Amino acid sequence: MERTIEQKLTALLKLQKIDSQMDYLKKVRGDLPEEVQDLEDEIVGYQARIDRFEKQITEFKNQIKEFKARKNEAEKLITKYKDQQMNVRNNREYEAITKEIESEELEITLSQKKMKQTDQEIAQVQEEIDATKEKMKEREKDLKTKQDELETLLEDSKEEEEKLLKDREKQGKNIEERLFRSYNKIRNNAINGLAVVMVDRGACGGCFNIVPPQRQVEVRERKKIIVCEHCGRILAGVIDVVEEEPAPKTKKKSTRKKKKEEEAKA
Repeated sequence: MERTIEQKLTALLKLQKIDSQMDYLKKVRGDLPEEVQDLEDEIVGYQARIDRFEKQITEFKNQIKEFKARKNEAEKLITKYKDQQMNVRNNREYEAITKEIESEELEITLSQKKMKQTDQEIAQVQEEIDATKEKMKEREKDLKTKQDELETLLEDSKEEEEKLLKDREKQGKNIEERLFRSYNKIRNNAINGLAVVMVDRGACGGCFNIVPPQRQVEVRERKKIIVCEHCGRILAGVIDVVEEEPAPKTKKKSTRKKKKEEEAKA
């Protein structure tokens, strides 16, 4: 069954009312959802930083193992070279072996120095890990507090929100798909979430720009879908302003008549 323009506009107004009620429930929550999300993202960032530091420490420890292995190898070579020195046949062989021993002793010194430097780097990174964990612990406490606050608000409005969602789904079936998509698009682009508004006191109820009189006549007739030429919102009708009747004026008695009444009383 094809719906009339008036029926379509009425359905859109009902849908807008439901969505506005849902927006109000979300507004009551304030910035809590965003604050919770920000804290969650911050904690994820801290954890990623800790993982990166721990990976560095693992790499440093592997380097220390390599330095230790090189040091042990140098010590074995020195022992070997010293044994060879005992059986040299001339000064030339002795000097050659002595140079090899000195080279390995230098390697030992360098390996020990690098191990010490790497240990210091590990200590520095560990300090960063501890500091980051402390910050993350504080943020986790803040997150727990915010999550509890948000959960309380969600619990308070859960029943009402579920009803509104059902009402929205039901009302959406009364609106053709193309018009429903247009409504959602306008609503998503609107700062205040209003996609369907009334003309109130000659102005658009969404952007408050003046709607020309002829345009108002067309809106009032509700024979076609009309949008505000300034903001693109759907104009669903015109709110008529009822002017109050002026209070009846009290006739003021003339001075002469008033004087005669006073004389009669006397």
